[in-house]
Amino acid sequence: MRIPDDTRDQLSLKCEVLFPHLDERQRRLLMGTEARLLGHGGIRAVARAAQVSETTVRKGVLELESGEEPLGRVRRPGGGRKRVADLDPGLRPALLALVEPDERGDPMSPLRWTVKSTRTLAAELARAGHQISPDTVGDLLREEGFGLQANAKTLEGNQHPDRDAQFRYLNEQAREHRDTGQPVISVDTKKKELVGEFKNSGRQWRPAGEPVPVGVHDFADPQLGKAVPYGIYDLAANTGWVNVGTDHDTAAFAVESIRRWWHGQGQAAYPRAKRLLITADAGGSNGYRTRAWKLELAQLASETGLTITVCHLPPGTSKWNKIEHRLFSHITMNWSGRPLTSHEVIVQSIAATTTRTGLRVTAELDTDTYPTGVRITDAEMAALPLTRHAFHGDWNYALHPQPSPSIPAARTPQTSEPEWDQSLLFDPALTGMTRRQLSDLTETLAPDGDTQRGRPPRLTFPEQILATVLHLRAALAAEPLAVLFDTSRNAMHRTLLKNRRLLEKHGITIPPATTPPTALAALQARVQAQINADNKIKTTC
Repeated sequence: MRIPDDTRDQLSLKCEVLFPHLDERQRRLLMGTEARLLGHGGIRAVARAAQVSETTVRKGVLELESGEEPLGRVRRPGGGRKRVADLDPGLRPALLALVEPDERGDPMSPLRWTVKSTRTLAAELARAGHQISPDTVGDLLREEGFGLQANAKTLEGNQHPDRDAQFRYLNEQAREHRDTGQPVISVDTKKKELVGEFKNSGRQWRPAGEPVPVGVHDFADPQLGKAVPYGIYDLAANTGWVNVGTDHDTAAFAVESIRRWWHGQGQAAYPRAKRLLITADAGGSNGYRTRAWKLELAQLASETGLTITVCHLPPGTSKWNKIEHRLFSHITMNWSGRPLTSHEVIVQSIAATTTRTGLRVTAELDTDTYPTGVRITDAEMAALPLTRHAFHGDWNYALHPQPSPSIPAARTPQTSEPEWDQSLLFDPALTGMTRRQLSDLTETLAPDGDTQRGRPPRLTFPEQILATVLHLRAALAAEPLAVLFDTSRNAMHRTLLKNRRLLEKHGITIPPATTPPTALAALQARVQAQINADNKIKTTC
């Protein structure tokens, strides 16, 4: 049966109008319906009108006659073009070898030292015979669990075996001070900042195409130099104090910053304070090995009348310091993208830092000079009114408000000093035991401890045990003990370390005194007298 030309024209017009709005299956069903209505020769006529093959029209007729339910999708499962990863089985392993050469692939990968962007990876895969687009590379990486990741500062180096114990001890000290209304502060030096028209990380809202012009090179301006912000963060009050120095970051500068905080803010906030707890890093100008830090704190304790306790964070944990994420991070965000063109800009930017939790910050400029290379002698360290805690006395110690050794004798108030007697070292108030008990302890430890190794020790074994008992019971440090027993500081350190291990081996504990014994005054006077005598000898020579 011949199909009229006007029917063919109507059919062509219908296909031209409807096809852009239909998917593949809908087009097949429409063409199959028209072919069935036309009868014999309808398949060929519809195929020519729609400009498709007769096979496509025949598929539409078969789908209509089969009576299938609507599929809800364009293609049947498995239909359409295959994915490149399915057609090329070696594509995924090759991609993973480029992304993770150390773990899954060749450690000599050509892209090991380059930026692994999707475009670079696609180009390298194409050179290896795997044709793929950058977008497909991104899709495959996401399927494999990859994502764009920045570096994470989590590696802290070797962990000290007492790290967690020190954190617990520090928290206990902070809680005890806070509960009794005593101030607890966290201190540290913020990163030194270049002063001048230098690039500062971050962005600020400005008119489009008008960024703030800054210098190309980050060489310090010889006139402006650098700013050294030293911060003090009050944990209980949520307030900060930043002393912006212009010289060096020394122990004297660190303690001067604390002094300015106390006179400018702390004394008014804690009028009844008798003690001050400082939490600090293990290194830097306020490190636990820095002698000048302890000497300057001793002077501050004498000036303020406060017993200053210092608890250091374990080595390698400086980012755990409260001041880092409660004060310094907010200062950095506040001046983000703003060139620090002068010290005034730095001070004002720090003072304007606030948070939604109520942080308030005070800042001031410190133009004093702080020389470096200041040496503290063994005698000066021995005279410090310093007591070490029973747990990690190197990290935890207290400085008491007594006259500082650095104050000249002429300016020191004249007081009657207790007369020195060597037998005072055996005072039960100091040792916590009678002479008989001390002798029994010496006899118990002698078989394992009274040995001669290397050069002979200058102390007899009973003297070594007595020094160790005074160290543990009265919290006397190695420096004053070295003066009292007429030996060197290093020899006393070795003696105390050896005997503490010996006591642990025998399961013997020397409990610390609950209150400082009154007999300590005579020992401290003896130490100070010996230092004065040594200084006179040096002056005469």
